[in-house]
Amino acid sequence: MKVRMSCVGLRNLLQGLSYNVKYYSKHSCLQTQEGTKTPSKRKQNASITTSDLLYKNLLKSEQENWNAISTRYKAMTKRIKEKLEELHNKYTFNLGSPRIRFGENVYFEENGCVFLSKADDVDEENGDILFSTEDLGFSDAFIQRIRISPNQRYMAISLKSENSEEATCVIMKLDHFPVVEKVIPSVFSFEWAANDVLYYTSQKNLKCQNVFMTTFTNQKHTKLVYTEQDARFFVDIYCTRDRRFLTINSNSKTTSEVWLVDCRHPFKSPALVQARTKGVIYHIEHRNDELYILTTYGEPAEYKLMKAPLASSGMENWQLVYALEKKTKLVDLEMFSNHCIMFLKNAGHLYLNVISFVSHSVQSIKLPTWACEFELESHPEHTTSTCYFQLTSPVHPPKRFAYSFKENNLIEQAVQEVPIITNCHTTRLLAKSKDETLVPITVFHNMNSKELHRKPLLVHVYGAYGIDLNMSFKEDKLMLIEEGWILAYCHVRGGGELGLSWHKDGCRHNKLKGLHDLKACIMLLHELGFSQPKYTALAAASAGGVLAGALCNTAPELIKAMVLQAPFVDVLNTMMKTHLPLTIEEQEEWGNPLADEKCMKYIKSYCPYQNIKPQCYPSVFITAYENDQRVPLTGVLRYVQKLRKAVLDHASRTSEKGNWIPNIILDIQASGSHCDSSWEASLNEVARHLAFLNKELEVCHL
Repeated sequence: MKVRMSCVGLRNLLQGLSYNVKYYSKHSCLQTQEGTKTPSKRKQNASITTSDLLYKNLLKSEQENWNAISTRYKAMTKRIKEKLEELHNKYTFNLGSPRIRFGENVYFEENGCVFLSKADDVDEENGDILFSTEDLGFSDAFIQRIRISPNQRYMAISLKSENSEEATCVIMKLDHFPVVEKVIPSVFSFEWAANDVLYYTSQKNLKCQNVFMTTFTNQKHTKLVYTEQDARFFVDIYCTRDRRFLTINSNSKTTSEVWLVDCRHPFKSPALVQARTKGVIYHIEHRNDELYILTTYGEPAEYKLMKAPLASSGMENWQLVYALEKKTKLVDLEMFSNHCIMFLKNAGHLYLNVISFVSHSVQSIKLPTWACEFELESHPEHTTSTCYFQLTSPVHPPKRFAYSFKENNLIEQAVQEVPIITNCHTTRLLAKSKDETLVPITVFHNMNSKELHRKPLLVHVYGAYGIDLNMSFKEDKLMLIEEGWILAYCHVRGGGELGLSWHKDGCRHNKLKGLHDLKACIMLLHELGFSQPKYTALAAASAGGVLAGALCNTAPELIKAMVLQAPFVDVLNTMMKTHLPLTIEEQEEWGNPLADEKCMKYIKSYCPYQNIKPQCYPSVFITAYENDQRVPLTGVLRYVQKLRKAVLDHASRTSEKGNWIPNIILDIQASGSHCDSSWEASLNEVARHLAFLNKELEVCHL
């Protein structure tokens, strides 16, 4: 069951149903009220030209400012890059790229090429090259998704560059010699309904609302089969594991509707499963003429697995199969012929729940305590007897595991020698927030570290869209641990770590709860002896910038420095601009300030940009992207300008000798898109951030 960005599993659906909007920001436009005189076209053009000129001048000024400042970090950035490259080479294992198996044939991707090998000899040296990004003129793109037609005559591939939100779908004919059959621009998701029938969604301005069918029969044609009229909804396509149906999924953040395309009759019109019902999310799998429905229907409003006859799929016929425990997060779900596996988080620990459709039993397996994330290996065979997945944490490289349905046990795979991380201690804490809600914190530190109160601490926060903090392995996190840093991940409300209710309790009119949670987490860490304010830094990306920026306005004394990547820092102005492509969809997360004055006042009370004031701020390093469609540069520029002015105003009022003035740095990247950079670009960004933090916290390891 897949959705949204890159369609990498039900996980994206479960993490807020809006992966494509999890970091959104919108911008301003000139609006005229009814009855006011509209400026002449000449004046409008002059106004736009002046605005563009001011923007270009400001952009140039910031770039010159960064070029001048960056020299002070150059040497340290170089040393950090060398260390990160060394760790990357050491801990990058060939765990195997995703495999798609069809009988004796296996398709896989390596280094921008798609190979075909026999199942008993999967190796790029022995495989036939079916596709090469470089040979076909797509050298600046990476392969995002591969789908093989049922008879293996066609292959559809999506290609995406780091500078674009939209992907290109290339269809290859795989007869005797692979040739390009068709190229479809601006595609989000696609699946084969039959040997020569492909369904796909088109993406425009970060929205997907149209589904098309294209055929590769003798009479080739393309036609529109579905259009979503509601701007709050985003459409994608998924193929059930048994390949019986395609599902057309239309989702907002709170409501779903699914249509079925029968793969045995791909030209028939899609059939509705259940008309959308406000507040009810549901997703569909199929097994033995029954629909298995993952849904929030019923009380409590957390995910449940239900089923209904294919012939009568309405909500009145849904029967409960399994309900999650309270405060449990469903991360992913995978259907097999006789089993269903749920990947769960509860109280910071990871579990597998294996549901047998034969014995009607449920087996719960607790996974190793060091694990913080799991990733299901893509394209498992529906009839397989083993489910493969990887476990990881910010400081533990991925390790492969398998669950055997036959043996009913967990197997640790020793495919290659994995260096063991033995010197890192993982601690799970609970901080009491302002309303006495207990907020989870995951802490990592070197077991050999002494005097933890004198060690640098890097706090991570997100808290939006029901999305968990990213806790997969990163070389920079391991490097910090080796250098004596403490890492803390604050799982505040608004995120999804404790289920759907955890998100609901931190969005719209509850947004301030996430801020209170963050304050409580940092204060507890200091009370327990994990560092102190002058050695503490905060890291956030995208919508995490809301809570990070709000903390700087309300409790700047808790931290010394902050690093932000593509931060969303101007919520109010953004949500006032309904002409922008994502504003209406975002109202379910932030509210509608145009229609509700209380909502406007509430957003204004926490919005980082709105609440900047002259005071002693921490130093701030922001990385932004010139062509970012989700958090456009204009809002970030306004925030930086206002913050710098507040810092200087405060300094002028308290001009005591030796008064510390924080650094406010903006690094604008000409390439790259929203939090989606190449390894090389990401390496440079991370190295610059860490060089900045080491300087600001006066860490002398590097």
